[in-house]
Amino acid sequence: MRAARENTAAPEPAPRTTWEALTEAVREAGGYPTRAQAEHLTRLVLTALGSHLTGDERVALAQSLPPEAGHLIAAQIPLPHPLTAREFVDSVSTQIPDSTPATARWDVSSVLTAVSTTIGPDLTDQVLSQLPRGYALLFGRAELAAAMA
Repeated sequence: MRAARENTAAPEPAPRTTWEALTEAVREAGGYPTRAQAEHLTRLVLTALGSHLTGDERVALAQSLPPEAGHLIAAQIPLPHPLTAREFVDSVSTQIPDSTPATARWDVSSVLTAVSTTIGPDLTDQVLSQLPRGYALLFGRAELAAAMA
């Protein structure tokens, strides 16, 4: 009888992606030559993103990412008003040597697309709901305009 009870236990939740897997996904998405470069960009972008989220979405995102990434999100003090997508990219660009608007957009999108793939579409939708229009493209998604009635 005891063996039957053990077999009916709830399945273990799927393990979270590791930091190494996340940064490797960023490396592949961005075509970066080294994982160290991908790690550096991932840290910059997640630190910036952490200051743009609040509440349940912030907690869910931090818990859905590897602990190293979750700490980067959780350690930031949220801004009173999130930056526009362009301002966000520009702010990250200032921290990347020899960055241009185009390369910064590529770098931010490489990280956020890998994050979106890691956290799944539902949580990505929740995160995007907290951000101004324009961020969907950075997460590797089309941003559709609302239909005018």
